[in-house]
Amino acid sequence: MARNTLPTISSGEGGLNRYLEEIRRFPMLEPQQEYMLAKRYNEHQDTSAAHELVTSHLRLVAKIAMGYRGYGLPIGEVISEGNVGLMQAVKKFDPERGFRLATYAMWWIKASIQEYVLRSWSLVKMGTTANQKRLFFNLRKLKGKIQALEEGDLRPEQVAEIATKLNVSEEEVISMNRRLSGDASLNAPIKAAEGESGQWQDWLVDDSEDQETMLIQQDELEDRRNMLASAMDVLNDREKRIFKARRLSEDPLTLEELSGEFDISRERVRQIEVRAFEKVQAAVRKQAHDRSNSLQTVAD
Repeated sequence: MARNTLPTISSGEGGLNRYLEEIRRFPMLEPQQEYMLAKRYNEHQDTSAAHELVTSHLRLVAKIAMGYRGYGLPIGEVISEGNVGLMQAVKKFDPERGFRLATYAMWWIKASIQEYVLRSWSLVKMGTTANQKRLFFNLRKLKGKIQALEEGDLRPEQVAEIATKLNVSEEEVISMNRRLSGDASLNAPIKAAEGESGQWQDWLVDDSEDQETMLIQQDELEDRRNMLASAMDVLNDREKRIFKARRLSEDPLTLEELSGEFDISRERVRQIEVRAFEKVQAAVRKQAHDRSNSLQTVAD
């Protein structure tokens, strides 16, 4: 990946537009192409494969980064931080897990951008707990939704509503709102990116994914994990041990290690692994099919 350079956003008017135009030239990948490239990088550290995976997802980074323009930071730097998160995701991506890279990388990209925002803002003093981050990145959006656009303290009912929606205390809402208001008046001018300007109130609506969407995605991920766990019931103890050690472990065991553990040949371990994968895959598909039929019955 180091030998291949990524497009950069030049300063000056039109720099962002030129960058967006440049990254559109990189083709999107079909699932099988993505899988093979990820395998090449995982197994052979093929930097050209990693570069192709990264460049094919630069548009995803740009789209996510645009949701953070309201924090008054140079959009080029926000995108660059998102690209760092994307590269980290590519390094850790395992195509055997059954997910597309975009689904996996989204969380790395957002985490990298949010850490950059927290480092850059004068609100670093607020701390970085999970609740404080959630409040920081959602307070403006929720204030916009409930029409709490006036300066100064929120009304008690507004504080209560925001605290309930974000699962934080009312004291944390009041404190964060005062810090936000203290650092930048809603009518204070800002420069969001090269050639872009306005007031804070112009950016109250955050077009990044809302909490409901993120919860749905988390639920889907948890549902897939549960399906996998249930599907593994079709395996015997030896198959389950080999499948977990080879396919689900953060640090997979080698065929040699497992052959010694079970006193069988490496080829036999490989055969058991492949067969176990096929059995689990078939069980997951059956669960998905049964669930689809069940939902269709309810709909009818």
